[in-house]
Amino acid sequence: MDSEMDRTKMVRCIIKMSPILFLFLFACGIIFVKSYDETVSRWKSYEDVQTWMEKDFSLDAERFKRFEGTLPPPRTPEETFKLKSGIYIDAAIFAKETLNRIDPSYKAKIVVLLIGRGANHYVCSFMRDGKLFIMDYGTPYKTIVGVHGPFSSLEEYKVFFEKNHPTAKNVQAITYLR
Repeated sequence: MDSEMDRTKMVRCIIKMSPILFLFLFACGIIFVKSYDETVSRWKSYEDVQTWMEKDFSLDAERFKRFEGTLPPPRTPEETFKLKSGIYIDAAIFAKETLNRIDPSYKAKIVVLLIGRGANHYVCSFMRDGKLFIMDYGTPYKTIVGVHGPFSSLEEYKVFFEKNHPTAKNVQAITYLR
């Protein structure tokens, strides 16, 4: 008799607690995603951008293949942040806009390397302590992914790029995108 009474109490308790348990389980499954604006407002330096690019950003291989040899319509920084992926132009625009929001003294700009046959490459340059740095993501070539520098000029970066890119060994020109 006691065991049946205990079982009845247990069932009643479970019935009463079910909504609370359900809400708890549901709440644990929710991942709160912060917006681009909210996230960037907390970032303090280029290192925060670098950390996000290395940890959260990935190459959109399908987009890379589809637009190989051409310049696709670039994604906005907000879209790149939301998708957590993109290609060279998306990563460069994301870095430029984000760096300039964090600290306008970075003077971030888009740099284009003219490789020929339409296979140009886009990166983001920024200044720190009077030196040039390059942020390069959105490419499948791991030897050129990351933050590089300091350089004293775009020409110095061009030499670095030609030395470290697995196939583009003769960059025709390098310039800031206007």
